[in-house]
Amino acid sequence: MRTLILSCNTGEGHNSCAKAIQETYAAHGETCDIVDALQFISKRASQFISDWHSRIYRHAPKLYKAGYHTAEERTSVFREGTTVYRYLTSGSEKLYHFILDGGYDNIICTHVFPALALTAMLKHHPMPLVTSFVSTDYTCSPSVENSELDYYFIPDISLTEEFVQCGVPREKLIDSGMPVKQAFYQDTDKAAAKAELGLPADHQHLLVMCGSIGCGPIKELTEDLLIRLTSEQELTIVCGANEELFAKLERHFAHDPRIHIHGMVDYVPLLIHSADLFLTKPGGLSTSEAAACGVPMLLMDTVAGCEGHNLNFFLRQGIAVTADTPKHLADLAAALLADPEQLQKMARAARHRKGDTPSETIYAFLHRQKKQLPHEEQYA
Repeated sequence: MRTLILSCNTGEGHNSCAKAIQETYAAHGETCDIVDALQFISKRASQFISDWHSRIYRHAPKLYKAGYHTAEERTSVFREGTTVYRYLTSGSEKLYHFILDGGYDNIICTHVFPALALTAMLKHHPMPLVTSFVSTDYTCSPSVENSELDYYFIPDISLTEEFVQCGVPREKLIDSGMPVKQAFYQDTDKAAAKAELGLPADHQHLLVMCGSIGCGPIKELTEDLLIRLTSEQELTIVCGANEELFAKLERHFAHDPRIHIHGMVDYVPLLIHSADLFLTKPGGLSTSEAAACGVPMLLMDTVAGCEGHNLNFFLRQGIAVTADTPKHLADLAAALLADPEQLQKMARAARHRKGDTPSETIYAFLHRQKKQLPHEEQYA
């Protein structure tokens, strides 16, 4: 089986999900490639969409929220024949030749844009592929119902009715869980993780992450947190790709020995395993990674949209709490760190799926659906 994962550079969550699935295929010794699906429109389009998504997400969250809600209420803008649909599927011919040349027979989409492009491609070039969509948020995103793939992997069985009501056939829904890398599931001693990061093993560790884009009122939040943290508590902030935020925090807080400021990192599993409390925006992947580690979460609703659905999901599970301002978030963080019993209760609420991880579930299921790919001249 040759697998192609179509991702999208609109935030790192879709790519993180793709890499988690790829990791499992690689462990089984199978070909699994990841590509940015927007490049089939054009490389310039991919860069343009990625850049503007980051700018709006970081600097105009209210505009992003309004746009998402509009998309939820008017999913017709993504239907076949609309200007938006024609643009998003304009690379389907290039996609067809890419799949053909690569000899792929299993196509996985971790974003709805490639799901629409793949749907359009198959209408013009029917191919015996196994096709699927993996939801990277705890909701049915706008326009998912406008795609026509074989299977739809959802992060929790409780979301089944929502996807059905959105128009996805029930028989196509597979409760897989949210794919995150295997490192998040490993049993890691918290004190050892702290020591590996150079943190005192007997100090409490508050980890703050603001996504790969680096958004939210992080400077104000940091000021409020440092007022409340004791000398035996450590604060780590990961700024992601936001170099401006990194420089600002370094300028104002680097003198404080309790604070540790990072940019882009490749050791997120270690950071989360070391945390006593994880303060983050409710991205689908970051929350799932913390849940896999069994780490309590304090969620800041900085962008809303799909992340508002993620926030509500984890509040219902009891693994997360939230507050509405930097001050209130800092107050709640201090209160939680002073209440080990509550932290343990929240950690126990994390859902650890028995048996296979989500990525293994997806891998095993799709292997059972494998179809025989004919010679390329049969559908060239």
